[in-house]
Amino acid sequence: MIVKEEFLSKLRRYFHLNLYEVKIWAALLSRGVSTAGELSDIANVPRSRSYDVLESLEKKGFVVMKLGKPIKYLAVAPAEVVERVKKNMKTETEDRIKRLEDMKGTELVGELTNLHTQGIDLIEPADLSGSLRGRHNLYNHLELTIRNAEESVIIMTTAQGLVRKIEGLKQTLEKIKKRGVKIRIAAPLTKENIGSVKDLGDVADIRHTDALARFCIVDNKEIIFMVLDDQDVHPTYDIGIWINTPFFATAMHDLFNIAWLEMKPAGKVLK
Repeated sequence: MIVKEEFLSKLRRYFHLNLYEVKIWAALLSRGVSTAGELSDIANVPRSRSYDVLESLEKKGFVVMKLGKPIKYLAVAPAEVVERVKKNMKTETEDRIKRLEDMKGTELVGELTNLHTQGIDLIEPADLSGSLRGRHNLYNHLELTIRNAEESVIIMTTAQGLVRKIEGLKQTLEKIKKRGVKIRIAAPLTKENIGSVKDLGDVADIRHTDALARFCIVDNKEIIFMVLDDQDVHPTYDIGIWINTPFFATAMHDLFNIAWLEMKPAGKVLK
């Protein structure tokens, strides 16, 4: 059986299987019904492992073992497998969320909080920084930083970045706005993102700029800036830098204020 590596990689990613599992499963799908030995030969998987792999696939709902000698295995229809995997993933996720919710208020969380609080006094300023790889990680850290804002949030981004941030951070921005946090956003305003601007009009002061930059300043203490143009990089390769530094954050804040005075409010640009 000749199967492209790209196809096997997709199976591993979507169905959370290891390499032997996807090889055996693909082999069984091509046969419909087969023995462990036959599948081992077709998939080029050691016979000593084929029974363990098939047992694992059976538990996950990918195959059915038929009674008789020799023991044969039947492939479950792919559409049914997708539904089973979805159901299992949903159940596992709900269980994990429940465990985390149950952990709130326990001694364990208290001990972790004390450990973190006491440890902060021992951290060197240079250690309060980090590299963020992948847009998903970037936005997770961005949301966390903004959520803890007490006074101000400044965001400067691209036209498409504005759409992404409003979609991903709207609820967080609304919450901190209610706490009195001042929110200012600068980005190129276009016909493509006018809808997003209107969605956040009551939450943030949004202005137009032709400058291309991607950063966020929170409370003049923390700054996150992206080092690549989002038009030229795939989301998984996007890179950002997070720094907890009042000195640099304040300097960037002052420079932003100078530029802010020259920017046109969204209401005047998108009429």
